[in-house]
Amino acid sequence: MATIPNIIRVGHGVFYVTDLEASRRFYVDLLGLNVLHESASALYLRGNEDREWTLKLELAPEAGIKHLAYRVAGEGDLEALVALAEAEGLPWRWESEQDRPKLLRLQDPFGTPVAFYAESVKYPWLLQRYDLHRGPGLQRIDHVNVISPWVQDTLRWYTQRLAFRLTEYTEDDEGRIWAAWVHRRGGVHDLALTNGTGPRLHHFAYWMPDSASILRACDILAGAMQTDAIERGPGRHGISNAFFLYLRDPDGHRIELYTSDYLTVDPDFEPIRWHLNDPRRQTLWGARTPKSWFLEGSRLEAFGGGWVELQDSELQGLPQHVI
Repeated sequence: MATIPNIIRVGHGVFYVTDLEASRRFYVDLLGLNVLHESASALYLRGNEDREWTLKLELAPEAGIKHLAYRVAGEGDLEALVALAEAEGLPWRWESEQDRPKLLRLQDPFGTPVAFYAESVKYPWLLQRYDLHRGPGLQRIDHVNVISPWVQDTLRWYTQRLAFRLTEYTEDDEGRIWAAWVHRRGGVHDLALTNGTGPRLHHFAYWMPDSASILRACDILAGAMQTDAIERGPGRHGISNAFFLYLRDPDGHRIELYTSDYLTVDPDFEPIRWHLNDPRRQTLWGARTPKSWFLEGSRLEAFGGGWVELQDSELQGLPQHVI
C-alpha cells in the first residue's frame, strides 16, 4: 500500500513579474511585505508572522506563475511523493531555491505546477516587532486558489492521494461540484478549486490581523492614488466567513487579503454544502462581483517550459450577481 505523504501546509508561491521595481512598490511600499532576500532579478518576501519567505517575485519576460509550494513533514514524505509521481507517470525533478536546498517539483495530473519541501532556513519572526511593521500589516501566507475545468476530479485526487480534507463546496442540482475548499493545517483551506478555463491561478492569499487592517489597505491604496488595484471588496464571503479584499498587482496577479475564518481541526467536521445559485456563498454582504473576478487568472508554467495549455470547462455560466 502506498504511503500517503504528510503535507503540513501551503508554503510559498513563485510569481514571474515583468517589472521588479513596480512589483516592489506594490508589495513592499504599499502592502508592507518584508524583504528577506533580494537580487537584481528577484525579491523574497514574507508577512510579519512568516518565519521563512512565502512569496518570490522573479523577473521574467512574461508574467505568470512558476509554481505553488507546500511544506511536508520530512524527507520520507518527499520520497512518498516521488513514488506517487512515478506510479502515476507525473513529471518530476529535484530543484533548489533560496533557503530551500531540496525542492521536489512536479506537475499534478491536471497541469498545476506544484513543489514540495521539508527543509527551510528559519528567521526570527517580526510579529511583535511593531516598530518594523509597515502598510496594513500582512501577517502570514494563508492559501492559494486554482481555476480548474476539472474541479471534481482534482478534488478527488488531492483528497485521496494527498489527504487534503474538504471543508466547503459548491454543488448544482445535478450533483456536480463547481468549487471546493480543502486544507491540511486545520483552517478553512490551504487550496481552493474553482471552476473555469484553466488551469490558472485565481489568487494567492495572505491572512490579515483583523478587518480594520483590510480597510487600512484600502486607505493606503487610495492615498497612493492606486484604487484601480482594488478589484473586489471589501466584503464578507459566505463560504469561509472571511472578510476579504481582492487586489491586482502591476502584472495582473490577484492577491487576496483575508481574515476571520474558522477552525476545522475536529476529525468529525462535516463539510458545508452551498447551492450554486445561492448568492450568499460568494458574498454574504458587499458589492456585486466584477466579471473579471470569475474570468481572469494567471498562467501557469508547464513542466518543460512555456505555459500550460488552457482548456474550457464543461460547466458553463456565471452567477447572476455580477457587474
